[in-house]
Amino acid sequence: MRTLKPVPISIMASRLTNLISRPKSFVSARASSAPHLTRQMSTEAQSVASRLSSSGLLRSQGLIGGKWVDAYDKKTIKVYNPATGEVITDVPCMGGRETNDAISSAFDAFNPWSKLTATERSRFLRKWYDLLIAHKEELGQLITLEQGKPLKEALGEVSYGAGFIEFSAEEAKRVYGDIIPSTLADRRLFVLKQVGPALACGCTVVIKPSELTPLTALAAAELALQAGIPPGVVNVVMGNAPEIGDSLLASTQVRKITFTGSTAVGKKLMAGAAGTVKRVSLELGGNAPCIIFDDADLDVAVKGTLAAKFRNSGQTCVCANRVIVQEGIYEKFANAFSKAVENLLVGDGFTEGVIQGPLINEAAVQKVESFVEDAISKGAKVLLGGKRHGLGMTFYEPTVIGDVKRGMLLSREEVFGPVAPLLRFKTEEEAIHIANDTNAGLAAYIFTNNMQRSWRVAEALEYGLVGINEGIVSTEVAPFGGVKQSGLGREGSKYGMDEYLEMKYVCLGNMNSN
Repeated sequence: MRTLKPVPISIMASRLTNLISRPKSFVSARASSAPHLTRQMSTEAQSVASRLSSSGLLRSQGLIGGKWVDAYDKKTIKVYNPATGEVITDVPCMGGRETNDAISSAFDAFNPWSKLTATERSRFLRKWYDLLIAHKEELGQLITLEQGKPLKEALGEVSYGAGFIEFSAEEAKRVYGDIIPSTLADRRLFVLKQVGPALACGCTVVIKPSELTPLTALAAAELALQAGIPPGVVNVVMGNAPEIGDSLLASTQVRKITFTGSTAVGKKLMAGAAGTVKRVSLELGGNAPCIIFDDADLDVAVKGTLAAKFRNSGQTCVCANRVIVQEGIYEKFANAFSKAVENLLVGDGFTEGVIQGPLINEAAVQKVESFVEDAISKGAKVLLGGKRHGLGMTFYEPTVIGDVKRGMLLSREEVFGPVAPLLRFKTEEEAIHIANDTNAGLAAYIFTNNMQRSWRVAEALEYGLVGINEGIVSTEVAPFGGVKQSGLGREGSKYGMDEYLEMKYVCLGNMNSN
């Protein structure tokens, strides 16, 4: 026996919006109050923006109840291209009133949307997925324009994010309840699951993207409308993060929050959600270790570490934050890795061959600088880079720092930039201890040719994700999430479905009477 009765509203910064809003924010202030260096749009950027506008995907308003709207007080926020400092467009600076209207819209849309069968909702989501893939090039260009990452990487991000929509559309039809054998002859026991993964199982949503990178979220919402998803099912608000967050947390109509971002903001969400006992799913900060053992294949280790560390200029929560190298291979690895990093081409993400783009804003650069300065002052050595790039703006040189110790900021906290700190270790036990000596527990990486060791270390590491001889491990068909202060719950796979399910026990008695 099986019923679907979803929770009315889910507030999301989900895997779909992850592809569009890096870095993410929720109830936090903007990352920096430092002034942007601005100038007129370049010819190339104008061309991209013009094409996006013509396609209808360059949206600059919020979405409430199926209508594109400005902030009620007409206030706006500028969205910048971090590679050039150019203003792309202005978006509304929304607050509590707009958020409350978005919640009401989602609440009103809940009943008709949730009454559709899983198959009907699956068709809508499949259409949305098809549109996302059909507009992959435009979405990738929009990511590069507002976030700065190389276009090739941005295109991969679109496919990856869209894959979660496709997977949910398929998996939602395979969420079942159970019939439990009763200990008494006249009773039948059922376990009923309700509230499926957001839209797939009937929830309606309010999406709050980062103010720094809202445009791709808005484009994805436009494609949701084009896919026929009814008005009010998907809503998007952005602007005054504290006001928006307070409204979402205070509403009794909001029953679930899923968030990707910093651990500090995640803790605020947990505390705020307690007032109305909301369910929360959190993907928070990381401090990922990348352990290189003496017996590792050097080429595989260099390639894998490069991928784990420098994608998106080091600005992902699963980026390798500490490269922990066994002393017998340390010098060889440091030399080979530094040479590989030296070959990374830095520039505007639209330039052919570019591997690393800019950091998201000036505050991000200043954080990287402070971490590097701290390490140098405590005895670390710059093997490569270590300063702002000659391109200016928020570009930073791909950097390798040697002789890093555990007391340095580079080892203790997430740098969120293109800096690879190298730490030495002697024994397997020491490597495990160094790796686990953190409050974070999202991703970890191991490079070894010893199969027994790979299993021992993987089991000992206190992390939700472990890559063995591989630097790119994320996929929509596997559970994604951390332990300790890196979050709660999982995204992706059948286990990610459980984050949107409530279990209900039904006991049906007196079954033997006529």
